[in-house]
Amino acid sequence: MAEIIPLVHPRRRPSAEPLWRHVLGRRLRALRERQNRTLTDVAERAGISPQYLSEIERGRKEPSSEMIAAVAGALGTTLVNLSGQITDELRRQRVLDLAREKELEFQHLRSGEDDPDRGETAARGGIRSSGSFEVLLAA
Repeated sequence: MAEIIPLVHPRRRPSAEPLWRHVLGRRLRALRERQNRTLTDVAERAGISPQYLSEIERGRKEPSSEMIAAVAGALGTTLVNLSGQITDELRRQRVLDLAREKELEFQHLRSGEDDPDRGETAARGGIRSSGSFEVLLAA
């Protein structure tokens, strides 16, 4: 039976993905500020308290889809448009994280640090290390 090997190099931790509520909050605040509107104004139109809207914008609350739709409407956008913007931001962040991880891997390879796992195919039963990825060789 084959041994399962993690795809992430054991010495490197993958960067934590941002939480959806944090990206939502940043996006809502940016929309509100771009319109030069106050928390109180937007909260009133959405039918929520300014304190609750503030907590949403700071990523401290995970609002229901109904609440998000109400705030989006108060800001003149739709839930679909807002969700698309958040998805795009999360994708951009993931691309940046992957680029940073690759840059760190490249720096590690250029620095000439020894990697005790590299090239030990026979000793690991057909598993060859390739830096940050582990590859199972077919027998």
